[in-house]
Amino acid sequence: MHTIEETKKSYDAACKEVLADRYILANILKECVEEFSGESIDYIATVCIQGSPEIGTIPVRADESVRLQLEGLNTEDTSLTEAVVHYDIRFRAILPREERSIKLIINVEAQNNFSPGYSLLKRAMYYCCRLVSAQYGTVFTHSSYDDMEKVYSIWICTNPGAQWEYTITKYAMQECNLIGKAQARPEEYDLIVPIMVCLGKKKYRELQGLFRLLNMVLIHQNRNDRNEVLNELKDHYNVVMTPNLEKGVAQMCNLSEGVYQDGVAYGLEQGLEQGLEQGLE
Repeated sequence: MHTIEETKKSYDAACKEVLADRYILANILKECVEEFSGESIDYIATVCIQGSPEIGTIPVRADESVRLQLEGLNTEDTSLTEAVVHYDIRFRAILPREERSIKLIINVEAQNNFSPGYSLLKRAMYYCCRLVSAQYGTVFTHSSYDDMEKVYSIWICTNPGAQWEYTITKYAMQECNLIGKAQARPEEYDLIVPIMVCLGKKKYRELQGLFRLLNMVLIHQNRNDRNEVLNELKDHYNVVMTPNLEKGVAQMCNLSEGVYQDGVAYGLEQGLEQGLEQGLE
């Protein structure tokens, strides 16, 4: 019998594995990242996403003396004077162009607790800043600032507050003329973009688009519908099924049901204890 905490840890691990599938990521990028909005899911998955997205394994030290190479596969960012920052999923993406290809560094986070005692948006902004600062000495050196690459930190929030449910919100730097009409090229300042993707409590059959996809693979609670989920991923979201993804979806169906049942059991237990305490008063 697993404890609630053990079940949640298994759920978190399985969640990251499913989100790291390049076709699931391609659906997220097409909906959330403007550079990919006009591309097909297959093109994004097979051409644009570089290498294999890594999940919390390779360290990148921010200090120049101990820096490791950033190749789009690093998921941990640390400094000698700062606490370790773990990225759930981190990868490079490229959009080939005749003049100059667009290169991006993308972080995807799965977040269940929308109110952890601090601003989640500020944490997303911090992650973006670290994704930029980690490029020094790897993506660019010395004063070659023109080589800096734009970064996205996309947060998939499964349990937001009511006002945030089923919203996708992007935050970006914009030029604002205080005096005069000077104009810089957007690529000179449009470098940091946190995005909040907030789900909710609806069943996936009530939803469409990316919300339906993410609800199916992250919040689905009925293991008996696993085959239906797999078929819909293939038929409606152009997801190429692999043994790893099929296994991950099966784990998510089983674990999400387990988390739900454990949560109900925990709630009943807490309610019983509270009732007993009140009865003894």
